[in-house]
Amino acid sequence: MTADPTATHGTGSEHRSYREVTDAHGRVYRIGETDRDILGHSRKLMVYLPWIAMMAISVFEYAYGSAEDTLSHAHGWTQSNTFWILSIWVFFQAGIAFPAGWLRERGILPARAAMCTGSVMCLVGFLALSHLDNVWLAILGFGLVGGLGAGLVYATCINMVGKWFPERRGARTGFVNGGFAYGSLPFIFIFNYAFDTANYNEVLDLIGCYILIVVFACALFFKDPPKNWWPEHIDPLTHSGTQKSAASLAKNPPAVRQYTPKEAIRTGMLPLMWISIVMTAGVSIFGISFQVDFAKQVGFGPLVAASSMGVMAVINGVGRAAVGWMSDRWGRKSTLVFVIVVLGLAQFGVIWAGDAKSEWLFLFFAFLSGFGGGAFYPLFAALTPDYFGENFNATNYGLVYSGKLVSGLFGGGLGSMVVGAWGYNGAYALAGAVSMVAAAIALLLRQPGRGEEVAAASPARSAS
Repeated sequence: MTADPTATHGTGSEHRSYREVTDAHGRVYRIGETDRDILGHSRKLMVYLPWIAMMAISVFEYAYGSAEDTLSHAHGWTQSNTFWILSIWVFFQAGIAFPAGWLRERGILPARAAMCTGSVMCLVGFLALSHLDNVWLAILGFGLVGGLGAGLVYATCINMVGKWFPERRGARTGFVNGGFAYGSLPFIFIFNYAFDTANYNEVLDLIGCYILIVVFACALFFKDPPKNWWPEHIDPLTHSGTQKSAASLAKNPPAVRQYTPKEAIRTGMLPLMWISIVMTAGVSIFGISFQVDFAKQVGFGPLVAASSMGVMAVINGVGRAAVGWMSDRWGRKSTLVFVIVVLGLAQFGVIWAGDAKSEWLFLFFAFLSGFGGGAFYPLFAALTPDYFGENFNATNYGLVYSGKLVSGLFGGGLGSMVVGAWGYNGAYALAGAVSMVAAAIALLLRQPGRGEEVAAASPARSAS
């Protein structure tokens, strides 16, 4: 394949030349433009800004469990009501990823517009949680509107990183994804120690305003790279360049071509990823929803209960960054299987700690549960473009991530039913077993097209 060597990209009097090269599989890479040519600054900003925005919205999911008791007393809700509000939030937070990705890939919903819209919807969600006593209206406001808003922000941030760092996306994606967990730490302690029926309105209103301001400010600088863009310091044909990037590409080679969503589904790998994330995310959401309540039932004090959730949130976030770095060196699939197994073992460990009435054991397995319960998200986020390419990543990852909408139902709402029927020990044992099955499914993942002969493939060459 050849390209016009005089092709330009830009507006006004500014013109930036680029060329396209094609590898042996027929995949096209657009090289020649630097990140500064396109953005006016380093692409590192497309890591830090999404990270900040993810920290802002983390309060929705990871701090909610610490606020449930006060919300129940303030609004007259049952425990089941509060669990289902979170479950509905998870459903819509995950469910918006695919349609938002579809709109983004077609230029209908630019990244900035998605972020700004999401920030306003997040504010509406917290205002609803603060001022609406009717549980159905709270579900509509916090669960539906707030869930859609947080989902727009989450999906946009994750896809932004994947597009700008195609050569070493594991560490960057993990770093950004980590903010979605440990960003909630201050709010976990606020909800446990400074949140009651006398001040809940003010606290929730201020949190909503905080999210609006932070996310909206970050959104002003969001911008996608051109289709097929590749950093000029890495040769896309030989993967030669910096040592770290070359090592990462050797373990995680780029997708053989750009797969549309229909093509990705037909490979069979995207459905396997979807099933695995359904099961793994369900176990993770179960732990987030019930860990504080389980700690209190066992007889641990409020400090241990709050600290266990704080430990889970911090390790959940730090673990996401750590496994992103690990996956660049070990390979994405191997790291993913390891993480899911750790998550499963942690569920059985929580049972052991509860039976032994050991606070230190409980905190240790909260540590492991937090690590496993968050680390798989950036791995799936990085694995999707590794398998199917960057051009349709917003849509393809939206399909994979949509598995979380099913997880939200059985991890939170249905999880509460299992706890009621089998007790916490039975529910945690079931969660551990589900995680092990998910790890077995992850072992079946293979990069589509890698190693296969490409019919009529022409020798790789660059435009002259």
